[in-house]
Amino acid sequence: MKTLEEIRAILSQFEWEGSLSHAEPFGNGHINDTYLLYDDNREPQLILQRINHQIFTRVDQLQSNIQRVTTHIRQKLEARGETDIDRKVLYFYPTHEGKNYYFDGENYWRVCRFIARSKSYEEVTPEFSYKAGRAFGEFHAMLSDLPEGSLGETIPSFHNMEFRLSQFREAKEACDSNPMLAGRLAEVQDLVTEIEERVERKTLVEAMYRLKMIPKRITHCDTKVNNMLFDSETGAFLCVIDLDTVMPGFVLSDLGDFVRTAANTGAEDEQDLSRVTFNRPIFEAFTKGYMEQAYDILTSTEIMVLPYGAMLLTYMQCVRFLTDYLQGDTYYKIHYPTHNLVRARAQFRFLQCLEEQRKDMFDFMTDYFWAKTKEEERG
Repeated sequence: MKTLEEIRAILSQFEWEGSLSHAEPFGNGHINDTYLLYDDNREPQLILQRINHQIFTRVDQLQSNIQRVTTHIRQKLEARGETDIDRKVLYFYPTHEGKNYYFDGENYWRVCRFIARSKSYEEVTPEFSYKAGRAFGEFHAMLSDLPEGSLGETIPSFHNMEFRLSQFREAKEACDSNPMLAGRLAEVQDLVTEIEERVERKTLVEAMYRLKMIPKRITHCDTKVNNMLFDSETGAFLCVIDLDTVMPGFVLSDLGDFVRTAANTGAEDEQDLSRVTFNRPIFEAFTKGYMEQAYDILTSTEIMVLPYGAMLLTYMQCVRFLTDYLQGDTYYKIHYPTHNLVRARAQFRFLQCLEEQRKDMFDFMTDYFWAKTKEEERG
């Protein structure tokens, strides 16, 4: 935890005029350190973040992406006459040198305007999921006209399943030869076998992209339930937040990551696997809301493979948690020695739940697509 004087010294590098009376840790993210800053009236004013440059090694690219996206969204909101725009898109303060981050010699920092009277959610209902689907559909639609190449990858191959599997296999080999970690591989052989049995089915999206069957678009790549802000008084959607991983990707990944986190009745690190089930109404509500906003920008193939994203991203996260466990817990923050293993097993159990209802998910998507097609034919 930084002292107040240390935080004031960092804040003095940015184009913000005001007083700072108090700072406290904020949020529950795995990667960056975040502080909520208050003025002399004890009103929250700013979000200060230390960017984890061990994870986000391309800080210039990261901040350039965020600047490009928030500027584009702001212009879209202004063009359609939106009001209260400062609560509907993030704003990052520049430094006195005109950059949107500050490097203190050891760490990278950024400052964002705090959005007043806002809240996020950890648990969701079908009604909330419908709103969330519309929010991310609108997010994709608003960014769909950004020229190709406008954004770069902030984390190379972030949602590339082939890459994640190569990391997993390297971790297995390194773990097996490391006396300090070898016991970990032995205790997870059942999970390793399950992962390997699904490799061919879970690397289809990269093959489809190489065959030009689906395109890459600007995606969020971290569509967890708490990465949206809503008005705390009216419940109206305000904006999508946590833009670190906004980059070229597949839209099915964004739908998949939301379903992975929101439609799971258990926690991401659930130890009682009997509590992990698939809440299908959450999936259906999100998909319906998403399609209402994004339908016009998607190809028919993208639409039909959307449910695949739920299984793919759950499988991917299982692989990533297990990889980190085999590597000695170097990526995700853990709270006890087997935390990443618990996370991996919880993700795998949810994957099994999704696979059990795979046909129903694809039937729902097919029915929606054909209903929409007939509606268009009728004019």
